Amino acid sequence: MKQMEDRFNHWAQYEYIFLNDDDFSDEFKEKTQALTSAKCMYGKIDPDHWHQPDWIDEEKATAARKEMTRKQIIYGHSVPYRNMCRFNSGFFFRHPLLDDYDYYWRMEPSVKYFCDLDYDPFLLMQEQGKQYGFTLSLYEYIETIPTLWNATKEFIQKYPEYVSEDNAMAFLSDDGGETYNKCHFWSNFEIGDLRLWRSDAYMKYFEFLDQKGGFYYERWGDAPVHSIAAALFLPKEKIHWFDDIGYRHDPFQHCPQNDAHKRGKCWCNPEDNFDFNG
Repeated sequence: MKQMEDRFNHWAQYEYIFLNDDDFSDEFKEKTQALTSAKCMYGKIDPDHWHQPDWIDEEKATAARKEMTRKQIIYGHSVPYRNMCRFNSGFFFRHPLLDDYDYYWRMEPSVKYFCDLDYDPFLLMQEQGKQYGFTLSLYEYIETIPTLWNATKEFIQKYPEYVSEDNAMAFLSDDGGETYNKCHFWSNFEIGDLRLWRSDAYMKYFEFLDQKGGFYYERWGDAPVHSIAAALFLPKEKIHWFDDIGYRHDPFQHCPQNDAHKRGKCWCNPEDNFDFNG
């Protein structure tokens, strides 16, 4: 948050919205509000939006977690991690505190922002008609999403009208949609249009996936879910790479190169950059 203030928000003065499945402490509120002269808001997540739904077969979910733990798959053992992925996939944009907003910038703990921003990314999104913005893309662990692509193909077959004519399928698949190549935008950084997630296409897609139970029977992350939806439901020119925003979430970072680096007044090392790392 201090970096966000130093790099951008000290002049932009956008509000911060903090969401938690528990009550925030007074100390947390005091310390976060002290970091900014902008308004801070603190919301509690509806338990139904956070906890594992009661229609999930717990025996099946437990067996899946045990198998993932045996295979040493990252967060494979964790129910709270799955709750978070499901919440970020299907519910964050429905929180009442976000009702008055069209755009958001997702912030996570333990990230770094490297570059001074002298323009407003929200205005760029609005003026250029962009709906999804990212800094990093990489491969997903296929062990966490073995049936996600099949479920997606089933959805497309059922609702072909939701697939944009000029979509970015070529980002997701190397064989015209037969298989998923595991590419996804790293959703711990997102600058997005909330109307994308509130659209009929995405709401139906999320509900379809949710009924499959893959958030708990596997470990579907919100990153591949968001990425597949943005790539299929949007024309590809509505997806924007924020090349000039230096960003790190361990162990990967995007450090702007050449002109973008100079323009953004960045303090990252341009040689430590994931973009074109095979």
